[in-house]
Amino acid sequence: MDEIYVLAFELLGTAAFAVSGALKAVGKKMDVLGVMILGLTTAVGGGIIRDITLGYTPPAAFRNPIYSLVALIISLVVFLPPVRKSIGRHEAAFNNIFTVVDAVGLGVFTVIGIQAAHAETNAHGVYLYLFVGVVTGVGGGVLRDIFAGEKPSIFVEHIYATASILGATVCIILWEPAGRAVAMLTGLVLVIVLRVLSAFNKWNLPKAE
Repeated sequence: MDEIYVLAFELLGTAAFAVSGALKAVGKKMDVLGVMILGLTTAVGGGIIRDITLGYTPPAAFRNPIYSLVALIISLVVFLPPVRKSIGRHEAAFNNIFTVVDAVGLGVFTVIGIQAAHAETNAHGVYLYLFVGVVTGVGGGVLRDIFAGEKPSIFVEHIYATASILGATVCIILWEPAGRAVAMLTGLVLVIVLRVLSAFNKWNLPKAE
């Protein structure tokens, strides 16, 4: 996969997570700064954790401001009165959009995290790839929920981190025999499908009673 495609994936994930963060902030009745900050944090938070884990400093979000700019612009668009009014009038539809958009962000950042780990080092094996992929995928969402005053959804609601783990595992397994492009695409699709199906069918892991 050429670097231009990797950049496109990253921008897609950034946009998806910015929308999910901004929608969360709008639902919490935050002001414009809150909406932009939550959108930005959701979009770049996982990538910052990834880069710090890999020893890549300053993180890419600071080296290349395009990610932050995309996140801020999209968050601002979500905050616009016509958009917010539309969200209010069609809450159920926007909840579905939120779920799908968040799933896209989760899948994109999971496989991008694995790609980044492979690019940085081949010395530390599968566990590093799996950890970095998952933390890149779920990190922004965890920060989003904490900033919004909620318990992170990965711990309580549907299959979220599990989808990232399974997609990352498949991506890692396919990396050598199938090639980077096929591995990333397969992992991405698997994460999105699992996350969307679990959300709409209310699939949950066993919980402590």
